[in-house]
Order: sequence, then structure tokens, then C-alpha cells
Amino acid sequence: MKAMVLSQSADVGRSPLVLEEIPAPGPEPGQVRVRVHVCGVCRTDLHIVEGELPPAKRPIIPGHEVVGTVDRVGSGVRTVKEGDRVGIPWLQGTCGRCEFCASQRENLCAGAKFTGYHVDGGYAEYAVVAASFAYPIPAAFSDEEAAPLLCAGIIGYRALRRSEVKPGQRLGLYGFGASAHIVIQVARHWGCEVYVCSLRDEHRALARELGAVWVGGAAEAPPERLHSAIIFAPAGELVPPALRALRKGGTLALAGIHMTPIPPIDYDNDLFGERTIRSVTANTKQDALDLLQEAAAVPIRPHTQPFRLEDANAALQALKAGTIRGAGVLTIR
Repeated sequence: MKAMVLSQSADVGRSPLVLEEIPAPGPEPGQVRVRVHVCGVCRTDLHIVEGELPPAKRPIIPGHEVVGTVDRVGSGVRTVKEGDRVGIPWLQGTCGRCEFCASQRENLCAGAKFTGYHVDGGYAEYAVVAASFAYPIPAAFSDEEAAPLLCAGIIGYRALRRSEVKPGQRLGLYGFGASAHIVIQVARHWGCEVYVCSLRDEHRALARELGAVWVGGAAEAPPERLHSAIIFAPAGELVPPALRALRKGGTLALAGIHMTPIPPIDYDNDLFGERTIRSVTANTKQDALDLLQEAAAVPIRPHTQPFRLEDANAALQALKAGTIRGAGVLTIR
């Protein structure tokens, strides 16, 4: 099969992913093999390629927003069959035995494995996944629309929940890439007023198009105090201004898997008044199932920009430059 393989981390401008012809994987017991149709391009892929996340497996095939058709089923699988259209997300598997797995917080499992990081992912023609972590894709979505839901959507949805915003309240979004452009559609469906702070003109334009009531610069103060906020940009310097934008009792969720250092926080001005900071770590299976169900009900319409498999380096370069409007998607079929 064809795959874009990372052997050594490097600046994405050096095009470190190499197109190779390698044997297709076969499913082990409890797994299914997926013929990949599309794979979303996520900022976590960029962190892996550039070494901002410590290497877990080399060589590795990145990609964890995978949509395709099951073409082979391992022994013992009863819940998925050949021909099913499924998605493979970031969370690939857990131990199933620890306190976190036992309390439906499997995203915190110390034995968790992640697609495109510990296990080869979807920048390839085939990928494997445990049947219990293969999610059925609602018919409401095309392959291209479904791909960004599998990480940008799921993580954004968990961040939205972690922000504790309630229907009708004011929500701030800092950074407006793939995840935020999905979250705003859910928040608007809940009747929230959404305030967006973003660096790039094209992202601010998309935010207005999707219903933001106010759009400003990356660290600009919104005109109203916010009940909740989410930082999607991997920029620690946004934490203090985001905290200052909250009303008393407000909650700030940090949605990234990696963030630059957070500068000192002034307790009296930034945090006092029972403001709360909450991190977001991966997602649970229930997050994924709930997001896909709600996304189909809204319905959410992700904005996507297609790239060929062999152009994965260019897609990641565009992601880093902030020039993708919505979410990048590799078309593989």
C-alpha cells in the first residue's frame, strides 16, 4: 500500500514525510482493517511531525481523522462487519482495567494508545483499529465532512463541555481553525453568543459567516464579559487575556495537546473571582458517540480543503501557516 511515512521529526518546511510502498497491515483478533477513503489533517499531526510531542514510534504513519470502509475483520469481532463505513479517531485503545477506564474516563488511561502516534494512522491506503474504537459514521455526512469531526470535532466538543458553557450564555473562542469552526456551530445550535479572537483575516471572516456576534484580534478583549472560553491556539500567552475576559465564576478550557509556556498569571486580576482553568486530554468513547449524534442533528457542515495523499507535507505546511479555511483533508481513495 501507499503511505506517507515519518522516519525522523523535522520542521515541516523540510517535507519530512516520504511516500513509500509498504505491506498493508492485517487485523489482529478484535481489530478491523479499514480501506481509507480520506484522512483529516490535524494540528496534532503537525506536533508529531515536528517533534513537539516526544517520539513514540518510528517510523510512523501519521493521521487520526480516518474515514473508510471495513474490508477485513479480525477474529472475535461481532460489532463491525465488512462494508461498514467507520471512523478511526485519535484514541486507538486503552487498558480497560484501570480506575479511569472503570469510571468512563478512559482518556486519562496511562496505557492509552493513539492513532498516528503509537500506532500507524490514516496517511495511507489502509489502517487497523480495535473494533470497539471504530465509530459508525452517520449517513448525513460525506467522507470529507466526517473526517474533521473525528478529532477537531470530538476534542472541540469535549472542550465545549469542559468550558461548562450553558445554552444562551456567552462563549469566547481563541483561535479559529478546524476545531473552533465546528464548535461554533454546536454553540450556535445551543443558542450561545460566540465571540471569536483570531490572528488571521480569513479565519475571522469564516467566524462571522458562521454566526459569531463579535470577531477581534488574537488577544483583543471582547466587548462583553464571557461566561466561558476555549483556547484552541497552541499559544500560552493567550491564557491571561482569556482569563481577564471571563466574568466571575467563568471557566477557561485549554483544548490543545501542546501549548507554548503560559506566562505568569496575576492572581487578583486574572484568576480571582472563582475563575477556573481546565485542560482537555484526548476524549472518551462517549464524547465521540455524542458528538457524531449531535453533529448529524444540527447538522454541522465542516468546511474542508482537499489535498492528495502525496501532498501531505504541503497540507501540514498550510496548516502551520494558518492558510487552511476550515479543515484540511487528504483524499486517498
